[in-house]
Amino acid sequence: MSSPILTGKDLIALGFPPGPALGAALKEARARDLQGAALADFVAARKPAPQLPLQAAPAPFALHLEAETAEEAANLAAVTAAMAALMCTPTLRAGAVMPDACPSGPGATIPVGGVAVAEGAIHPGMHSADICCSVMLSGWDGVPPAYVLEAAHRVTHFGPGGRAEGDRFALPADLAAAFRANPFLNAPAILAAAEAHLGTQGDGNHFAFAGRSRATGQATLVTHHGSRGPGALLFKAGMKVAERFRKTLSPATDPVNAWIPADCDEGRAYWQALLVIRAWTQLNHELIHAGVAARLCRPVVRRLWNEHNFVFRDGDLFYHAKGATPVAPAFVPDGVQIVPLNMAGPVLLIRAPEGGPPLPLPDGRRLGFAPHGAGRNLSRRAHLRKLGEVTEAEVLAREVAGLDVRFFSGHPDLSELPSAYKSAATLRAQMQRHGLAEVVDEIAPHGSIMAGDWERDAPWRRRLAARERQAG
Repeated sequence: MSSPILTGKDLIALGFPPGPALGAALKEARARDLQGAALADFVAARKPAPQLPLQAAPAPFALHLEAETAEEAANLAAVTAAMAALMCTPTLRAGAVMPDACPSGPGATIPVGGVAVAEGAIHPGMHSADICCSVMLSGWDGVPPAYVLEAAHRVTHFGPGGRAEGDRFALPADLAAAFRANPFLNAPAILAAAEAHLGTQGDGNHFAFAGRSRATGQATLVTHHGSRGPGALLFKAGMKVAERFRKTLSPATDPVNAWIPADCDEGRAYWQALLVIRAWTQLNHELIHAGVAARLCRPVVRRLWNEHNFVFRDGDLFYHAKGATPVAPAFVPDGVQIVPLNMAGPVLLIRAPEGGPPLPLPDGRRLGFAPHGAGRNLSRRAHLRKLGEVTEAEVLAREVAGLDVRFFSGHPDLSELPSAYKSAATLRAQMQRHGLAEVVDEIAPHGSIMAGDWERDAPWRRRLAARERQAG
C-alpha cells in the first residue's frame, strides 16, 4: 500500500509556516520521499525563522548635531526623524548622528553622518552604493604643494566610466583571484569595472587636494573617492539578496533597510566581498599616489588612509557608518584619521580624545566615530538656487580666490564650492564640544581638483546638439 501524498497541510502541521517558502519545501520533501521522523527533522531545519516586527521604540541613538540657524534647524529635524524611524529596524541596537549629518533619502533611510549598529546583520542600504568611500594622505619633504597638484592632475582621472585602453593600471593577480572566488563579485561586469576603474576618482564631492601640513611643513596630497563601479555593482547585488531575506524575515522593515543575516552562507560571502572591495579601493588610492610620487621623483614620507563609508565589525556587531570617520581603537590601528572640510579650508587630522571615545548612550555602548566632512544643510539644487543670478566667475572669485582650484571636465561645479557646505568652524566646534575627536594637525590648502560639471558636456548632450544642427 503506497503512502498518502504529502501536502502543504502536513508540513504546516509539523510547524512549517504558510508562505512563499512552503512550495519549495514541499517539492523537496516529496522528491526525497520524507516521512515520519525524517520529515519532522526536515521541517525543523528548513522552516523560515519567525518574522521580526519593527521595534516598538527606536533603539537608543546619540545626537551630536546642533542647530544655530533656521536652515540647520530644519536639517536637524529631518535627520532626527530619519534616525528615529531607522532605529526601529529589528536588528539595530545603537546609533549616533555626527555634526555633519544631513538626510540622504526618504523615510527611514540612514542619514549621511549616521552610524547604525546591527546585531548579526549586514544592511547594504546602510553603507550605500559608494562602498568604502575613503581618504588617503601622502606627504613629501622638499616639494612645493604646487608641484604635487600638477602631478596629481596628470595622473588622476575624474568623471564617469573608467580609464581609456592603454592608460589603465593592472589589476593584481591576487586581487583578481579574490574577485573570482567570491559569488557576489565573480560577475563579468564587476570584473571589467575592477580593471577599467582603477586609478579613477569619479565625480560628485570626490577630489584631489594639495596643501601643506602645519605640523610638519610637508607638501601633502589628499585624495577622496570610493569603490567606483565595482562597489556600486556589489551594492546592487547585495540589496537584491537582502530584499529576498526581508520578505521572509521582516516584511514590515523598510526595503531600504533590508539585511543579510551574517551567519548564513550569503552573509559570510557578502562580508568577504566588502573586504575585497575595501582592498580594491585602498589600491585605487595607492596607485594615484604612487603615480604622483613617481612624477615628483621623491619618496612618500607620510601615509594615512581611512574609510568613512563602510561596515566595521566587532564580533557579532556590525557598525554601519554612512559618512562617519571611525576613531575607536578597535577600528583604527594607527590612531590618526583624515577629515576634509571644504576646498578653501584645511583638511583636519584627528584622533580619539584622551580617555577613549565617548559613552553617549544610556547603556554605555562605545561607538567611537567622528564627522567625515563638513556636510550640507541644503540639497545641491537648493544651494544653486540660493546663489541667485551671479556668474560662475563671480562665485569662484568670492569663494576660492588665491587657490588653484581645477575642474577636470573644464566646467565648474558650483554645488561643490565652500558655501554649499556647513560652516567648517561650527562643525569643528561641535566635534570638540561633544568629545568626538581632537585635532592633531591641519593641511592648509593650496588647491584641488574635482570632476566639475561633466554632464554639461556629456556625450548624450553632444549627440543631441549634433542632431539639432543637422536638423537646422
